[in-house]
Amino acid sequence: MSMLALPEQEYDFEEDEIQHLTSDELDECLEDLCRSKASEFHLYGYENVTPEQIWACVSDEHRQGTPRLNRLVNDIMSLKASRFMNWLMLHNIYKSE
Repeated sequence: MSMLALPEQEYDFEEDEIQHLTSDELDECLEDLCRSKASEFHLYGYENVTPEQIWACVSDEHRQGTPRLNRLVNDIMSLKASRFMNWLMLHNIYKSE
């Protein structure tokens, strides 16, 4: 994944005040978001949903390349249970063939 960088002209920060995430830190943040979404689905009664399944569902949409970070975060946090269940059903059908 690419590094997260803030455009200088939009923010009034000194260059040394801007903190860039490492690839590992970025991965950890995305994993935390997927864990959070899986926990949310557990509250709805979908107790077998894993963070790995959440990531697979979201990343399945981006086969052509890695989108911007804000798009990934939005896709994870706005994932609805119905959309996830449709993806899971289709994924299991094609996996079994």
